Amino acid sequence: MTTGEKNAEHPANAAEIKRSVPWIYYVIFFAVLNESVFNVSTPDIAREFHLDASGVSWVVTIFFIVFGLGMVIFGKLSDIYSVKKLIIFGIVLYSLGSVLGFLLQAWYPGVILSRAIQGIGGSAIPALVFVMVARFFTQEERGKMFGIITSTVSFAIGVGPLFGGFIAGSFHWSYLFLVSLPVLLAVPFFQRYLPTEQRKAGSLDIVGAVLLGSVVASVILFTTEAKWVYLLAASIALVLFIFRIRRAEEPFVDPSLFINPLFRVGLLIGFLIFGTIMSVVFILPLMFHDMYALDAKTIGLLMFPGAMSAVIFGRVAGHLTVKRGSHFVVYLGLTLIALSLLFQSSSIGLWVWYISVALVLMYIGFSLVQTALAESMTQILPTHQIGVGMGLFNMTVTLSGAVVTALVAKVLEKGLFAFPFHPFITDSRAYLFGNLILTISLVVVAGALMYLFTFGKKASNPAREPA
Repeated sequence: MTTGEKNAEHPANAAEIKRSVPWIYYVIFFAVLNESVFNVSTPDIAREFHLDASGVSWVVTIFFIVFGLGMVIFGKLSDIYSVKKLIIFGIVLYSLGSVLGFLLQAWYPGVILSRAIQGIGGSAIPALVFVMVARFFTQEERGKMFGIITSTVSFAIGVGPLFGGFIAGSFHWSYLFLVSLPVLLAVPFFQRYLPTEQRKAGSLDIVGAVLLGSVVASVILFTTEAKWVYLLAASIALVLFIFRIRRAEEPFVDPSLFINPLFRVGLLIGFLIFGTIMSVVFILPLMFHDMYALDAKTIGLLMFPGAMSAVIFGRVAGHLTVKRGSHFVVYLGLTLIALSLLFQSSSIGLWVWYISVALVLMYIGFSLVQTALAESMTQILPTHQIGVGMGLFNMTVTLSGAVVTALVAKVLEKGLFAFPFHPFITDSRAYLFGNLILTISLVVVAGALMYLFTFGKKASNPAREPA
């Protein structure tokens, strides 16, 4: 029996479980699609309800707050209850939020409430998909599946704004709530193909969950509103959360997770790399507009090849992870991302398609890192900690996009990097963008070194404890 087979749980109906694989990809698409589909409609919502930017931002912010926390909650619950029951519950709740949002479209508090319900239900999908892949499939199967999941996520992120713009422009922004309803089609298939597991008895630490939720909400509010009271609130909630999980009989998050240095570093690397990619995706449209005076349609055309390359190379990443191992694929991906950012920072002011080509390298590298880092994280977690561990990892990744993008926005707003520094840039208008992207490339190099001196030192992955 291989290491991967030892690490996966194999119910008697393994053949039936494999029939659920297409539906795993199906539901992850609709979960990720809803993360970005509303972004393009916020100006329309603001006009309809007479809101300022801060007020309408809650349509997006509330979703990310509950989505991030929900991934940890469902991850924890998967260690106690059957994955089948949890994911069906999450899908139904996700759909309920969608219907409520459409029905309550004329009442802004109802819209926010519906987005929160969508976020809670939708968070079950990525959280439990990672648990299912890690729990029910062998190492070889996991590598391939993570690759296809990466492709699916990249495709959903890429088409989300385009699809959202088409729906909102052709009909009304409220119809965006209905976009996720097709996810209900997966319910009978999960009911049929997934096993009803007998998990260990346990309970959910509500106090710990509320404290972690307070940390998440306060951090996101601090990065979006830039008010120090939110940072103070996050710090107090974090201290109380640490105290709680060290004292509770059944803590929301097992403190032993953080004793594992590989897990701690994996969270940090995930935060840095995912935050880096999201920040670059945020920076480039602004740079294209300021430096080249391009319209939104042309900017989308320039960024489209990169997004589509991630779709194609997600499957390649999965096969490569199986063939060469997750360490090799992470190093290769981080190298491509760093080279892409160096090329981007050096090409600002030159022919605009140079940057578009460099973006293809970045997205390919991102596909490789997404796939292999997820596999690395599942390998270092004991079976009974996969749910909450991967929930924390997914929450960290979700938070990184909001936090790092907000920090980069402040840097751009204050022009902190607008001085001659980059050796290949002489145009003063390009100083800010070129220096910022060059600095971000150094963050990627730092992430690669962290991986090298932690994961890279291990000759093999530690075997998981039995469930």
